[in-house]
Amino acid sequence: MKNILITATLSLLFGFSQAQIAIGKNNVSTASVSLEFGNENRGLLLPWVTAETAVVSPENGTIIYDAAANKVKVKYVAGWQDLSIDAAGTTINPNTGIDGLLIQNGLAENTDAKVSIGEPTDVNGILVLEDTDKAMVLPLVESPDLNIINPTPGLMVYNPTSQRLAVFNGTVWSFWKAEN
Repeated sequence: MKNILITATLSLLFGFSQAQIAIGKNNVSTASVSLEFGNENRGLLLPWVTAETAVVSPENGTIIYDAAANKVKVKYVAGWQDLSIDAAGTTINPNTGIDGLLIQNGLAENTDAKVSIGEPTDVNGILVLEDTDKAMVLPLVESPDLNIINPTPGLMVYNPTSQRLAVFNGTVWSFWKAEN
């Protein structure tokens, strides 16, 4: 009974609060952040999908690792934009020689899995940040091509020194910088 009461109380408290989550650190840096990561040499791993066409009703801004094309892609109104334009990647681990798709394809997927941070909506996705006035801060890694050992395809970080978005497609890092 005590556990039920504690669970009910926590559910009420969190149900009425705006969600802000820090991973790998104690707190988010500002009120404008819904999800923020610590400063370790790790990145955010994107979901692997068998092909961009496998994503049902993708929302604009959806980011995936397309395992059929071995590319990191983002969904815009006009279609999917390739974020790893330098070369096609691979899902084969260079250290073990094991193809990551063989591991993933053998697992049963929970098609109802979803984590939502912020104001709830009916947006499709595994991890959905639903705030209209907050953003996600990617993991900050200086020189990810040098500091992340054996990166996984679909890894994404932000390099604060060069001020570039970095995505890894399994073979090479692609770096993106906003035009000024």
